[in-house]
Amino acid sequence: MQAERHQRGGLYFESMEVGRTYEHTLRRTVTQMDNMLFSNMTLNPQPLHIDREFCEKETDWGQPLMNSLFTLGLMIGIQVSDMTVGTTIANLGMTDVKFPNPLFEGDTIRCTTKVVEKRESKSRPGAGIVSFHHQAFKQDGKLVAECHRQAFIIKKPA
Repeated sequence: MQAERHQRGGLYFESMEVGRTYEHTLRRTVTQMDNMLFSNMTLNPQPLHIDREFCEKETDWGQPLMNSLFTLGLMIGIQVSDMTVGTTIANLGMTDVKFPNPLFEGDTIRCTTKVVEKRESKSRPGAGIVSFHHQAFKQDGKLVAECHRQAFIIKKPA
C-alpha cells in the first residue's frame, strides 16, 4: 500500500513504519565553498576547516576537514524531501551524534534514515513523536556521520 503523503510530499505520522530504513535518493558532493561559507556564517574561525596551508602543514589530515555541523545539517536535510517536508512541527532533540570518519571537500555523501520508534503525542492529538536514526556515508561506503533525532510530526488530517 502506498503511504499517504502531505501535499508537499512528507509522510504523515501514521505512514512512518517503525523498523523501516529509507535510502534517500539525493546525494551531495561537498565543496570548499560549502566549508568556507558555513564556517564563516557560524563565526567558526577554526583553521581545520578554512585554512588549507595550516591543514597541509599542521594536521594529520593534510587537507581541510568539512565542518561537522555542516555535515550534520546536510545529513538531516537530505531526508527532508523524502520524509518530512510539510509534516514536521519541530525537531525535539538530537543525541548520539558521531563523526567516525573524516569528510573532505570533493567527497559525495548519501544518507539513510531508519524509523526507530514512534508514539502518539500526549499533549497534542493531531501529532506524534518519531525517533529517527540518520546515517551519512561517503562514496567509499565509510560512515561519516550519524545521529538519533526526535521530531514532532503531524498526523493525517481527519
